[in-house]
Amino acid sequence: MKRTHSRLLVLAGALLCLGATNTAAAQNNAQDRAAAATQRVDGAFIRANAAQKKTPDWPSVGLDYSESRFSQLDQVNASNVKDLGLVWSYNLESTRGVEATPLVVDGIMYITASWSVVHAVDTRTGQRLWTFDPQVDKSKGFRGCCDVVNRGVAIYEGKVYVAAYDGRLIALDAATGQKVWEKNTIEGQKGSYTITGAPRVFKGKVIIGNGGAEYGVRGFVTAYDAKTGDQKWRWFVVPGNPSKPFEDESMARAAKTWDPSGKYWEAGGGGTAWDSFAFDPELNLMYVGTGNGSPWSHKARSPKGGDNLYLGSVVALDPDTG
Repeated sequence: MKRTHSRLLVLAGALLCLGATNTAAAQNNAQDRAAAATQRVDGAFIRANAAQKKTPDWPSVGLDYSESRFSQLDQVNASNVKDLGLVWSYNLESTRGVEATPLVVDGIMYITASWSVVHAVDTRTGQRLWTFDPQVDKSKGFRGCCDVVNRGVAIYEGKVYVAAYDGRLIALDAATGQKVWEKNTIEGQKGSYTITGAPRVFKGKVIIGNGGAEYGVRGFVTAYDAKTGDQKWRWFVVPGNPSKPFEDESMARAAKTWDPSGKYWEAGGGGTAWDSFAFDPELNLMYVGTGNGSPWSHKARSPKGGDNLYLGSVVALDPDTG
């Protein structure tokens, strides 16, 4: 009995070691796939994927630069959807809002949960490849209007980009989830800024806006070099204090549509570009959706009227210069 028991223990130990080895091998294989596949993701890849009859990958929010959000895959259709069943499930470990669009490249899914936590999941097995938690200060959750959600990541040339709730833009290694660089996008700005939107990458630049128009901020869009994190340009959506020089010609034009007697700059002016960005490579134009004013009341922020550019607008920007 003792010999049999000992043999069973040895066998069980061997099986555990074999299982651990197989798991490690699968993990390494998934990391290798992620590294190779995401390294190919650039503008040409996104356009080529969208042009295929089956759009096998979902490499960008909205699928493509136009954000058409339409997959050509037809394996699931009206006749067989009734036969779908659970294959695996994955716990995002969140009790708060989840609003992200998952990105999928070569079978690896990249998705965010609340508090800007990023998960990389092997869609073949449902196993976690890695998780990255930006460690947002939980006491600052009140700064956002609509929960501590996050709407997803961007992928470009082997990196995954996530914008944290507290205003940081972070580049991660797509294979390992290790941080490559980090930038505070709201440094030097006053007000209750947050970021809940997904970054986009156009022409080697990571584009990000912010939220907070409900709480008195001035909206802006910033572009950072995808490789280094260096800031390339910043475009403010609404004009600042007219007693100071305007940042560019567009702000000088916009200021003519605001009434300075309302001292709109004291409440920021609003106009946050919190998620909507699209890009037309042929025209070399990116399109930004801008939000509401701050304060909300038009009479309060601009008593004598005016269009209050560029609130509630679609604005076309040069992606090279902003």
